[in-house]
Amino acid sequence: MSNPTQLSFVSLQVSDLEISGKFYTEILNFKPVLKSPPDAMVFEQKNGAAFAIRKPMIELSKANLLGWGVAVWFGIGNLDKFLEKNAGKITIVKDIHPTPFGRILVISDPDGYAITLQETTED
Repeated sequence: MSNPTQLSFVSLQVSDLEISGKFYTEILNFKPVLKSPPDAMVFEQKNGAAFAIRKPMIELSKANLLGWGVAVWFGIGNLDKFLEKNAGKITIVKDIHPTPFGRILVISDPDGYAITLQETTED
């Protein structure tokens, strides 16, 4: 039996697929694949693990803090431009700051998941 060596899929369970779908497509510019499984929205990716949102498989209301202890990072272009474009549309958890991995910004999605945006050189 081999050991897992590569992350292949990440899915967040969301309370409202339509509202979360708008957040991930309109704010973060994810593009949904043409065909997603029922009760889910899978997004296109350039490389790395696939990402999706889906209707809950558990009762989300029983969780005190969704995603507590799990960090989800997405590469994004210029963080300053992102903030300008989305002023008033996002909830900032932690403002832009330097890390050993470059500048990051932490925002909240509609369900309260903390989403870390890591500034990349690619737009």
